Amino acid sequence: MKRQWRKICFSCMGLALFEVSVQAQTCDWVSSCEGKTWTQNKVKLQTKAEGTATDLSVDKGDSIVVFKAWGTCFNELGWDALNVLPSNEKEDILRKLFSPEGDLRFTLGRFPMNANDFSRNWYSCDEVPGDFELKHFNIDRDKTSLVPYIKSAQRYNPNMTFWISPWSPPSWMKINQDYPVRSDKYNTMHPAKDYYLQGNKGPKTDGVFPAELAETDFFIQDPRYLSAYANFFCKFVSAYKELNIPIKMVMFQNESWSYTPYPGCAWTPEGIIRFNVEYLAPALKKAHPDVKLYFGTINTNRYEVIEKVLDDPRMPETIQGIGLQWEGGQLLTRLRAKYPDYSYVQTESECGWGSFDWKAAEHTFHLMNHYLGNGCEEYTFWNPILADEGVSPWGWKQNALIRVDSKQAKAIFTPEYYAVKHYTRFLMPGTKVLAFKPTAEDKKPVLVVQTPERKTVVVAGNFQDNPQQLTVKLGEKWLNATLQAHSFNTFEFLNIWM
Repeated sequence: MKRQWRKICFSCMGLALFEVSVQAQTCDWVSSCEGKTWTQNKVKLQTKAEGTATDLSVDKGDSIVVFKAWGTCFNELGWDALNVLPSNEKEDILRKLFSPEGDLRFTLGRFPMNANDFSRNWYSCDEVPGDFELKHFNIDRDKTSLVPYIKSAQRYNPNMTFWISPWSPPSWMKINQDYPVRSDKYNTMHPAKDYYLQGNKGPKTDGVFPAELAETDFFIQDPRYLSAYANFFCKFVSAYKELNIPIKMVMFQNESWSYTPYPGCAWTPEGIIRFNVEYLAPALKKAHPDVKLYFGTINTNRYEVIEKVLDDPRMPETIQGIGLQWEGGQLLTRLRAKYPDYSYVQTESECGWGSFDWKAAEHTFHLMNHYLGNGCEEYTFWNPILADEGVSPWGWKQNALIRVDSKQAKAIFTPEYYAVKHYTRFLMPGTKVLAFKPTAEDKKPVLVVQTPERKTVVVAGNFQDNPQQLTVKLGEKWLNATLQAHSFNTFEFLNIWM
């Protein structure tokens, strides 16, 4: 009897100790404000709310998506910026970006097939007109820049995977026989060729992008060209496979709805369906059955255009997912509701205008909250590093996570770098996104996840000019904290879903 009583007492004591430990559970809290980044603190979970309103209430069974990968883009000008730095600093940055123990821990890479807007100049892997058999195809240009850049990243993470999209096909495959879609002072396209765009646009519609929709495919819709281009993709994947750079996903075009003065290509819904369904998907399935084909990158908020493509009855057997960026992100919730069986990925974080300031970082923080909270399982950043003002060959100054002062050969970690680190440092592949609160009028986005290590992570921002109370209900417990003005915050707990 004494032994049984003693057992009951010890059991009760254990429960009491557990209850006390839960009530007093302490978590790590990292916060960043302008001029004071990555400050580490502690905060305790509470048994009741301290704020007058609850920002988010999360239950154990909540689930939005299982997150798979953070990624970034490999571009020629990024490689040039990186090589401005001394070798030890260059290696430190590569470690921070790609090592599993680094800051940002990228496991996914994107790079262009042919030139893009951050190539040094325009080129393709086969610029021999009429070479339908692709006898002159090669990636010699890539081997001087993109391949060394990618290989440098692979040294820190050999398990990286990659995806590709073209900005422009070879110029001879397009109706204007040139890389851009329209002429500009920064390119050499003859202004007379602007007729191909201006003479083939629909009526202007306000409130959508683009306001005037191109009604002609810039890719020549001839079976010889379509077939050769599908094989072009396959040869590109094969060439990189030989270099042990695994391309696991392909998208047919970067931003079909940006009518660009840099490499680009306008497509109609009919042309998109024809090329993907009848040419690209069959070619990939035959040559590279392990490579997935996604519909992207979608950069328009014209829902009816995207719906027309996805409503084709052959599309579910053609694509495995959908990639969105810029205005396309506005369609994410609506598309997932109508087409729930596809995987959704974010394909390019918005680059701003070369301000490299805290406001730009807040915008990126908001984008991560939006895309993950609305079900994207991958997130790809644009240039991780650029030199000086981040200007492209066609004159657009853009932001990057790291800015290189070329005169002093010095790297500067921008506010956006820390906005990204507040997510990537804690949300690893396999993390379950449980719930989120969007960046509403209160300018206070919140995201709650559970990692494969069974840690609960709360990522929250305060974009207001004054400190704000954060109140998040986690099961039967409460996270209460005061967020500083214009701050990024990450809270990490051991498993609290007991």
